[in-house]
Amino acid sequence: MSKFNVPTREEVSVKNQGIFDNLEKAVGFVPNLYATYAYSENALENYLNLSGAKTSLSNKEKEVVNLAVSQVNNCTYCLAAHTAIGKMNGFNDGEILELRTGKASFDSKLNALAALAKNITENRGATDSTIVEAFFNEGWTKEQLIDTIVLVGDKTISNYIHKTTDVPVDFPAAQPLEAIEA
Repeated sequence: MSKFNVPTREEVSVKNQGIFDNLEKAVGFVPNLYATYAYSENALENYLNLSGAKTSLSNKEKEVVNLAVSQVNNCTYCLAAHTAIGKMNGFNDGEILELRTGKASFDSKLNALAALAKNITENRGATDSTIVEAFFNEGWTKEQLIDTIVLVGDKTISNYIHKTTDVPVDFPAAQPLEAIEA
């Protein structure tokens, strides 16, 4: 496979340069994966609109989904990024590792969400009805089910882009899952 370099600001379109500038202001840097989206004239803007869209899930709940999906898809970039974001949303290292397995023994409602995200991803949307029923039994709504499925798709896009391009990870590496499975 040909090597994908991370495009610099000067190598992307004027439209994407503006997005890079906004990311610099908001995040402090342009994450390599976002820069890679900028190979396309429209993909970076479209992705940021999707990932920043209104949802019935809180930021913390979104990280539950992001971590479970990224683990199933074995995306080292997204696992690293969402480990950092998960910590910013109040999860500790042990909770983050557990969420990556599709479980949350520390919170039954988040446990149902993590199990759902994992099952949707593993089964490519052919979700086990008992998992969906357990999700609803924990008080989640149909709106939250749909928003979870959209988020699974959102995260899968980034997972696939990284798995295909293998651009360098610019977040601290996520701890290997084997640390808790051993």
